[in-house]
Amino acid sequence: MAMKLYVLLVSNTSRPIRAMIGEYNLPVEEVALDFYKGEHTSEPYVALNPNGLVPTLVDDGFVLTESSAIMKYLADKFSLPLYPKGLKERAKVNELMDWFNTGFYRDYAYNVVYPQIYPHHKRPSDEAQVKTIEWGKANTQKWLKVLNDHWLGKNRKYLVGDQLSLADIFGYALITCGMVTRDEFKAYPNIQRWLNEVGKLQSWPKVNEALAGFREYVKDQPFVNV
Repeated sequence: MAMKLYVLLVSNTSRPIRAMIGEYNLPVEEVALDFYKGEHTSEPYVALNPNGLVPTLVDDGFVLTESSAIMKYLADKFSLPLYPKGLKERAKVNELMDWFNTGFYRDYAYNVVYPQIYPHHKRPSDEAQVKTIEWGKANTQKWLKVLNDHWLGKNRKYLVGDQLSLADIFGYALITCGMVTRDEFKAYPNIQRWLNEVGKLQSWPKVNEALAGFREYVKDQPFVNV
């Protein structure tokens, strides 16, 4: 039975898995749910993922519902070089994936980007909206400085050593959620260098099509940028 990955094409947590699948030609069938029809929040999908969120991987009855867990599972299943076998090397990949997923993504996506582009994330009053984005922007700038100065530094090609890892693909997908709001990271040269490097993967153009389309759709809308 073929593995299936349920996604929303614009989803920032779906994109890194789709990039993995495309880059390594993994035998995983992609099932794109219709956001506007609410397929991700209704049956039969919520029987698989009661969170009503994406992505979800189904492998012969085995179900996984978290992006980073799915990436690690696929990397192990297909023995991909993206997830090193060494205890300490693997722990560093896990550390970076957790770092992106907790502090950084919470502040950048949910307190800066999403309140500006998704009506269901907009705060109930103008004052709350402004304060949320101000708070998120300040915290995001703190995380960006840590990423630029500490995790990457001047000479590091990738986040963990000299080889591309799951952390790079995952982090790239989360930080480029700001593609829609036209964020740039020129003030953070090490981040910009790293984004350029990870962005060379041949799978990204197709994976990012929906996000680029969304960016074009809101091209005339003003945004607060980090």
